[in-house]
Amino acid sequence: MGMLKRVVFTEEQMGMLEANPNVLRVTESAITYTPAFKLAAIQAYMQGQTPSEIFIQAGFNLDVIGHQKPKHSLKRWRDTFNQYGEKGLMTERRGKGSTGRKPSGELSAEDELKRAKAKIKLLEAQVDLLKKLDALEQQKKR
Repeated sequence: MGMLKRVVFTEEQMGMLEANPNVLRVTESAITYTPAFKLAAIQAYMQGQTPSEIFIQAGFNLDVIGHQKPKHSLKRWRDTFNQYGEKGLMTERRGKGSTGRKPSGELSAEDELKRAKAKIKLLEAQVDLLKKLDALEQQKKR
């Protein structure tokens, strides 16, 4: 495992990352992603998208988060997924006991809307995924 350059985010970068609906919380050196994003990312990866494409489409700037980040994150999530299934992605396995993010009361209406729209997009993707999985299950039963 090559040494990962420790990324330290500036206040501005942390603000940008926090505004991304795929992010649960941000510290100066770590990003915690939402379970929905992890799941969608694994799904997209299985459909042949590269980790970088997935992260860029999800609104992440690789210059900020680091160009190796998507690859490493996806590998970790796939391992977790293979070992614990969807439930494993729902609970944050790293850094237990880390403090939550500040209440989202400070979000502007615009940010709220952006976040809601992204959440809808993600939920729609999940519904599609579940439909596909369901269809696959049905095929297996035949």
